[in-house]
Amino acid sequence: MKPLRALAVPTLGAALLGLPLVSMAQETDPDSGLIKAEGWQVTKANCTVCHSAKLVTQNSGSRNHWESLIRWMQETQGLWEFQPEMENAILDYLAENYGPKEDSRRPALPRALMPDNPYPTVADSS
Repeated sequence: MKPLRALAVPTLGAALLGLPLVSMAQETDPDSGLIKAEGWQVTKANCTVCHSAKLVTQNSGSRNHWESLIRWMQETQGLWEFQPEMENAILDYLAENYGPKEDSRRPALPRALMPDNPYPTVADSS
């Protein structure tokens, strides 16, 4: 009986550790790939009129970053103005579900660690 107990306790512990991971899994819309969370439908309805949802899902940024992208699209790409409530719902959704990623890219190397550029630059022709 003791060998069975010795095996059961670690197995149960491992199973319990896996539970939070399962409950934290986010459901995605099979059509767009967007995370199903508050605001996803209004985001899908407005963002996928002009471009694929993949443009959203492969990017990330702070609320200010997403807002600056919206402003850029409004100024240069013909995106309409949103009602404040709708814009806030979209920005809240994007910032919460596609916020900054801390582990997605290494920081830039300091210039002192970069090799010399063997190609002529605009600064060289002045």
